[in-house]
Amino acid sequence: MKEWAYEDLIENLSQESDSKIVLVVLDGLGGLPVLELGGKTELEAANTPHLDDLARRSSLGLVEPVLPGIAPGSSAGHFGLFGYDPLKYFVGRGVLEALGIGFELAEGDIAVRANFATADFSSGRPVITDRRAGRPPQSETERLCDKLSRSIQQIGDVSIIIRPVKEHRFLVVLRGDGLGDGVRDTDPEGVGRPPLDPQPDPDTPQNRKTASVAKELIALASQVLADEEKANYVLLRGFSLRPSWTPFHKRYRLKGCAIATYPMYRGLARLVGMTVLDLEGSTLVDQICCLKEWWGQFDFYFLHIKATDARGEDGNFTAKMKAIEEFDGVVPELLSLNPTVLAITGDHSTPATYRAHSWHPVPLLLFSPWVMPVPSVEGFGERDCLKGSIGIIPSRHLMSLLLAHSGRLKRYQA
Repeated sequence: MKEWAYEDLIENLSQESDSKIVLVVLDGLGGLPVLELGGKTELEAANTPHLDDLARRSSLGLVEPVLPGIAPGSSAGHFGLFGYDPLKYFVGRGVLEALGIGFELAEGDIAVRANFATADFSSGRPVITDRRAGRPPQSETERLCDKLSRSIQQIGDVSIIIRPVKEHRFLVVLRGDGLGDGVRDTDPEGVGRPPLDPQPDPDTPQNRKTASVAKELIALASQVLADEEKANYVLLRGFSLRPSWTPFHKRYRLKGCAIATYPMYRGLARLVGMTVLDLEGSTLVDQICCLKEWWGQFDFYFLHIKATDARGEDGNFTAKMKAIEEFDGVVPELLSLNPTVLAITGDHSTPATYRAHSWHPVPLLLFSPWVMPVPSVEGFGERDCLKGSIGIIPSRHLMSLLLAHSGRLKRYQA
């Protein structure tokens, strides 16, 4: 008797249909009680009449991005939502940044996500005082990348390619023979600490070569940036080769697209085989206009909204509430498109009181003609989601629910 792995079973049962699925990811949506909000979370305290009304007509639940107690990174959180088990599917941030800005990686390229940072050299060795160099505007990041590119083009037999991404982030691509992607990040993940050395992990000749090139690159960049007031140092993260995975359209028989403003999330979508749509601007209104423009040309629409996460990491619960309220204002426009299935959730929780990604399950709203509302639900919030008919599920199971609610899964066995 054949024993199915979950993802193989879903691929086997998936079928085509003319139904439309919209998955909205409010990044970092989940929160924790805030004393100043009377013990409510940001989502519970926000003025969201449209979401609350929709919640009362929907199935609610919570999604567990990885495992209980494990705080996910953004890539793990999204891979789970797309049905790619984050415990099996992993890629470094470098590849996601490269794909996010449309950079074509050649076979064997090592992509690295880099940050401009501020370092204090008064003690004779660098100490990081700002991991994001004051979040420079895009024009400044482009100037800094051009400055580095003109000065650093080759280290030994390895070509160095540098491209701006967004704010303090930029991309470094190491192109040459015999390189490995097993190198540890140099970001100390805090201020007042010295940067870490790029170390091979595991210790192989390929990883040692990459680590050596990275160490020299950091030293050269420090010289080039020595006269900069803020961006006088670089931190390297997410050394990675591009993996080869079963694409989204093959696994689910879905023609998927992504509407996202931040390069990393565009990269996540492109990695699994979605079409990344171009945006005229970067506001939520621009994203909704893009969705309307392309409506009907795809089966699956992934809409990513960043502000909720950014405000949570800032510890600004008021601003996070306002971001949620801004999204609430466009819910009627989403519903006017008459999607077969509308799911609203997050890739992880980012409580403003915690100021970081946390391990808490994430609220989920699923609206379709086949939902099971619960009469005691008052609105869309963490504690109402605990009452919901979906329960707490692994995020990697969300796709099978979306497919089932859209009539895209065949029956299992006779």
